[in-house]
Amino acid sequence: MFGNILIWFVVIPVIMMAGLGLCRNSSMNAIRGVMVACSTVLLGLAIWLCCDYLRLRGMGVDDEMLYTGSWMWYAPLNIHLAVGVDGISVLMLLLSAVIVFAGTFASWKINPLPKNFFLWFALLSTGVFGFFISIDIFTMFMFYEVALIPMYLLIGVWGTGRKEYSAMKLTLMLMGGSAFLMLGLLGIYWHSAPEGGQLTWNILEISHNASIAPEWQGMLFCFTFVGFGVLGAMFPFHTWSPDGHACAPTAVSMLHAGVLMKLGGYGCFRIAIFLLPQAANELAWVFIVLTGISIVYGAFSACVQTDLKYINAYSSVSHCGMVLFAILMLNTTAMTGAILQMLSHGLMTALFFALIGMIYGRTHTRDIRQMGGLMKIMPYLGVCYMIAGFASLGLPGLSGFVAEMTIFFGSFQEADLFHRCFVIAATCSIVITAVYILRVVGKLLLGPVQDEHHLALTDATWFERLSTVTLIVCIAGIGCFPNWINETIQHSFAPIIAAIQGGVI
Repeated sequence: MFGNILIWFVVIPVIMMAGLGLCRNSSMNAIRGVMVACSTVLLGLAIWLCCDYLRLRGMGVDDEMLYTGSWMWYAPLNIHLAVGVDGISVLMLLLSAVIVFAGTFASWKINPLPKNFFLWFALLSTGVFGFFISIDIFTMFMFYEVALIPMYLLIGVWGTGRKEYSAMKLTLMLMGGSAFLMLGLLGIYWHSAPEGGQLTWNILEISHNASIAPEWQGMLFCFTFVGFGVLGAMFPFHTWSPDGHACAPTAVSMLHAGVLMKLGGYGCFRIAIFLLPQAANELAWVFIVLTGISIVYGAFSACVQTDLKYINAYSSVSHCGMVLFAILMLNTTAMTGAILQMLSHGLMTALFFALIGMIYGRTHTRDIRQMGGLMKIMPYLGVCYMIAGFASLGLPGLSGFVAEMTIFFGSFQEADLFHRCFVIAATCSIVITAVYILRVVGKLLLGPVQDEHHLALTDATWFERLSTVTLIVCIAGIGCFPNWINETIQHSFAPIIAAIQGGVI
C-alpha cells in the first residue's frame, strides 16, 4: 500500500497531526516547524507527481487512470480503498498543496490554541487530498465528510463576528447536501452491477460495465448534482457560503474557498456527469438556469457589500457558478475552461482571503468605508490586492482571463438559442465584476487616508510575503503559460465525452 505515491497524500497529513499531537500548545516554534515541514513535503510531492504524470503521458501511457491501487476495506459491501488519478485529479492535488502551504504561513500567528487549530486544519487537508485520489465512491464520500466536519470548529472557535451562527448554518446546509448526495451514491451503487455481476463502488467499473436505467438516472442525477452543488455554492443553496467565509479565520477561508468548494465541481464532473450521462444530457438545462443565476446574482451581490470578506464571498459564488455552468455545457472546450476556472479561482480567492486577513489584522476592520489610502501605508499588500483584483476581473496575463475566455468560447459552441442567451447573460458578469473590483481598489487603496491611526501601520512580514508570492507566481504562471495545463488534462476528457455522447438518446 505505502509503495503507491497517492497514499502519501493522506499519510503525510496524518503524520502532520501526529507531530502536532506531540507538541506542547505553548511551543509555537515546534508547531510551526511541523506544519512547514509537512506542507513543504506535500507541495514537493504534488509537483513531482505532476511532472511524472506528464512524463508518463509523453511516453504514450494512455490508461484512463494512473498510479492506481486497490485494497479491500469491507468485503460484505465490496468497499475498497481504491486510488488513481487522471490529469484533473493531479491538478487538484497540486492546487490543494499550494494552498495548504500558503495557508500555513498565513496563519503564522494564529491565536488562541494554535496547536488545536492546526490539528483541525490538518484533518481538513486529509479529507481534501483523500477525496481527489479516490476512485471508490464510498471512500470518496468518506473523505468528503472528513473535509466538512472540521469546518464547524474551525469557524466556531477561531472565527470572527457571528461565528457560532455561521458555523452552524454552514454545517447544517452542507450536511443537508450530504444527505442528498448519499441517496444518489447509494442509488448508483445498487444499480452498478452488470447483469449477473457484482455490485461495486468503483467509478471505473461502473462507467465501463453498469447500465443504469433511464428512469433511475434522472432522479440519481438530481440527487448527486444538488448534493455536490450545495458545496459548489449553487443557487439557491449558496446562502451558507458568504456567512461562512466572512466569519472563518484566514487560512480556513483560503482552504475552504480555494479547495473545499472545488470538491463540489469535481464531484459533479466525476460522478454526476460521468456516471449518469443520459440524465446529464436531458436535465443539464435545469441546472444551467440555476448556475446562470449564481453567476449574475453573485456578481451583483458583491457590488453592494461593504465588508471585504463578504465581497469576496459573493464573488466566489459567481466564479464557482461559472465552473458548474461550464461543466453542464458537456463539451471539451467548456470543460477545459471549468478546470482552468477551478484552478484560477482557487488561487486568486486564496490570495484575496490571505490579504484580507493581513489587512484586518492591522486595521481591525473589514469595512471599506473606514479605510482608504492604504497603498501609501502598506504598498506591498496594496500591490498584491490589485493583482488579485485584476485576476478576478480577467486581466490578460493572469489566470482569470484564460479560464473565463475558455469557458465562454466553449459555452458559445452550443448553437441553440437557450444556451446562447444564458452564455450572453453569464458574460455580462465580467462587466459587473470589473465594477465591484475597481470600486474596492479605489476605496481601499487609493485616495486620502480615512483613519489617522492607520498611518502607523506596518507592511507585510516575511512569512506573509512568502504566502502571497507563492499564490501570485501560480496565478501569473497559469495566465502566461496555460498550455501545460491543457497537456495535463487532455487525456482526461475522452472517457467522459464518450460517456456523454453515448448517453444521447
